[in-house]
Amino acid sequence: MSDPRPTTCDLTLRVRYAESDPMGYLHHSKYFEYFEMGRTELLRQAGFRYRDLEERGILFVVVKLECRFRSPARYDDELTLTTRIARMTRARIDHEYQVRRAGQLLCEAASTLACVDRTGKLIGIPDEMLAHAQDAR
Repeated sequence: MSDPRPTTCDLTLRVRYAESDPMGYLHHSKYFEYFEMGRTELLRQAGFRYRDLEERGILFVVVKLECRFRSPARYDDELTLTTRIARMTRARIDHEYQVRRAGQLLCEAASTLACVDRTGKLIGIPDEMLAHAQDAR
């Protein structure tokens, strides 16, 4: 039986022409947009919508982001982005990412998000999200 609230998700993406540089490679800045898409989809699959959290005054800000590029993606490549929650504490979430093309690892990354209120003050992650993370272990 699968966990209805996953801590990992795969997202299939196709490199669009507008995302490519003049050499036909996926521009490095677009990977960071892909990572955001992965985090948002993982949150949605876990039963939460970022929009709803924002309406409650709960925001997640990126405080650390690192990326290692291993091989370039090209225009029209079909990519698989895997996003995984590596760690969750009372006020932060660490994600890990892998971008692959036909199984070949193109990029690895990691991010740390902090939970803050609308003034930027550090706050606790909602209990229902923490409970989910503990249940998934």
